Amino acid sequence: MLDLTGDLVDLLRALTDVESVSGNERVLADLVEEALRALPYPEVVRDGDALVARTQLGRQERVVIAGHLDTVPVAGNLPSSRRTVDGEDRVYGRGTCDMKGGVAVQLAVAAAVPEPVRDVTWIFYDHEEVDAERNGLNRLARNRPDLLAADLAVLMEPTAAAIEGGCQGTLRVAVRTRGAAAHSARSWLGSNAIHAAGEVLQRLEAYQARQVPVDGLLYREGMNAVAIAGGIAGNVVPDRCEVVVNYRFAPDKDEDAALGEVRRLFEGYEVELLDLALGARPGLDRPAARAFAAAVGGEAGPKYGWTDVARFSALGIPAVNYGPASPNKAHADDEYCPVADLYLCRDALVRWLSS
Repeated sequence: MLDLTGDLVDLLRALTDVESVSGNERVLADLVEEALRALPYPEVVRDGDALVARTQLGRQERVVIAGHLDTVPVAGNLPSSRRTVDGEDRVYGRGTCDMKGGVAVQLAVAAAVPEPVRDVTWIFYDHEEVDAERNGLNRLARNRPDLLAADLAVLMEPTAAAIEGGCQGTLRVAVRTRGAAAHSARSWLGSNAIHAAGEVLQRLEAYQARQVPVDGLLYREGMNAVAIAGGIAGNVVPDRCEVVVNYRFAPDKDEDAALGEVRRLFEGYEVELLDLALGARPGLDRPAARAFAAAVGGEAGPKYGWTDVARFSALGIPAVNYGPASPNKAHADDEYCPVADLYLCRDALVRWLSS
């Protein structure tokens, strides 16, 4: 059984040493469920390998604090170890950064603050590191959207113990050029589609990405070619070419605005939308978010990248990312979580939920 009131490092190592690669979360979910049911929470719900525990104290505000149980595949980095490197006390092992450090903090705070000043919904979910259809938080939103209702959501993704508000949106499009095939020895009889893609790349090179203020945070956008393909043989003038472009956009844009920006840039070309995920506004102007920022301290920044906070935003719930460890170490073979970050995050959440 997990010890939620003992040493926080021991708790993190116990969580880490239960291998829980996406699709294999059952054993860890069982342990988390056992630990939650031992706490004085009136409601614990299980949906697949996702767990939800809620206080029902009639407070004026409700907050969600969520983290995922799964990890990317193990790369010879289990079991966990505790080492001092460059003068820093660290716990190494798959998932310590992304994001069992955050899960350890969640469980410790849930045990330490059973009667918070804000009602809390603790969520521990599965299948975050794989496709969205299998995502446990996505499944909860479909099956039990009432469990996600809140005034603010905090996702315990690694942020080096600093608030990162909301997240960028992301889309990918295929920009296609057409030509006419011909033997490369008689290229004047054809039209080279790869050569025609040069103008697409020039437009990208000249594109000035914007910096957009949203709820007091400055989001930096980006538009980049991430793949290019064309040609069928070494002696054939290609009749088609495709450039895949990824646009990271500020969370003030809806689907029409984001796709419209891309279509304007590539006017005159065939553009096909491949995938799109909207961003999330940070909502740092909300009372619960202001109190959270005061408890954490420091300067809040924007989230560069997409996280599951967007799923809360889609439900009209402002959300922030906040958790131990640097996101730069997520999925790395030498993944680790600084011990100091664990205690910083735990103490901040206890302050926020206690006063």
